[in-house]
Amino acid sequence: MQQRVVNASEASLVSTAKAVLPAGTFGNTALDIVIARGKAGHVWDASGNEYIDYLIGSGPMLVGHAHPEVTAAVVEQVVNGTTFFVNNPPGIQLASEIVQAMACAEQVRFVCTGSEADLYAMRVARAYRGRDKILKFEGGYHGMSDYGLMSLAPKRLANFPEAVPDSAGIPKSVRDEVVVAPFNDLEAVRSLVSQHKDDLAAIIIEPFQRLIGPKPGFLEGVRKICDETGIVLIFDEVVTGFRWAYGGGQEYYGVTPDLCTLGKIIGGGFPLAAIAGRADIMKHFDKAAVPEDQALVQIGTLSGNPVASVAGLKTMEILRRPGAYEQLWGTGNKLKDALGRVLKGAGLKAQVIGEAPMFDICFTDAAVQDYRGFFKGDQGMARRFNTVMLAEGILKSEGKTYISLAHTEADVTKTIAAYEKAAKALRDGTV
Repeated sequence: MQQRVVNASEASLVSTAKAVLPAGTFGNTALDIVIARGKAGHVWDASGNEYIDYLIGSGPMLVGHAHPEVTAAVVEQVVNGTTFFVNNPPGIQLASEIVQAMACAEQVRFVCTGSEADLYAMRVARAYRGRDKILKFEGGYHGMSDYGLMSLAPKRLANFPEAVPDSAGIPKSVRDEVVVAPFNDLEAVRSLVSQHKDDLAAIIIEPFQRLIGPKPGFLEGVRKICDETGIVLIFDEVVTGFRWAYGGGQEYYGVTPDLCTLGKIIGGGFPLAAIAGRADIMKHFDKAAVPEDQALVQIGTLSGNPVASVAGLKTMEILRRPGAYEQLWGTGNKLKDALGRVLKGAGLKAQVIGEAPMFDICFTDAAVQDYRGFFKGDQGMARRFNTVMLAEGILKSEGKTYISLAHTEADVTKTIAAYEKAAKALRDGTV
């Protein structure tokens, strides 16, 4: 296994980071590495080491880093101003494109982060329904709000529907407002909704939860439950939106929510996210359209800013071109299938879970259909696997491999070779 070369400049930056940043990081990853630039499907650290990038900024760089068309659109806008706090042409055009693309979208409200989008989606559902509780699924990620950080990755597996906070600083009262259900268990959802339907504002769900796909009929069943009870169905499509298909997870799975949240890709690498959905729900963002006590206050200095909007518009234009999604899924399936063969050949108790645009390994041979199945995976094995991958020039997150349109056949070949070295190192106990 190769050792990464770290020069004095990067070492100095790491030292400074440890002095001025809690844990020495931005809070996103524990990697002790400083990325200085990126181009297409590759990034370079501050020491000049090159990596094939399967982190892609945690998902937004679907067309690759510094795509020349996206860059040109951004530069053209920057010289005309970066933000105005009022409507601007690119922001309006982006909202219109989202309405055309997403089946649930009749109106759009912009924010800057996926966390904000999920927070406001839950809030507008509570305003619309006049009820306080939210049903979410154990292991589902819905941002950094107090509600979102209930039972995201609990180390203590509580009895359903008890919510377990994943962070200090969350008021105890929030626990009583969140009902937690197991993903892919429709009967459990039905039972919990029956018990709490008079208090529930919404069910929020990732249509593809982290790396776990929905069982056949599960999303359709949740949709039916919401139809029967009037509960708002929110799809968190911050990850799947414009990634699974141009119309997102709702197009791919053929199930339309009442609201969805979007992020990552719609900003083309710049801070932008959105809530989109039915007009009768979204009107609660318009204080002139509803009684005063039903109106939401939502203000954001950079919401819908033109720089992010033009980056998103150009990214979405590229994704609409013929063959884009076929290429994305084709690249992902080559890697996903090869990884499965390598793990099997090494005799490791592991499986590849996820779909072609986003997948990873779970080091267990047991079924993985919800958070508790994933929780049984050997995280130590995963960390050691990733250590070898990084040494071989492959950058990825701790638990995901994101595919982009910029990844090439040469990248695929090199990545498969790294898979083989990592699997062999695990098998032989050399890492």
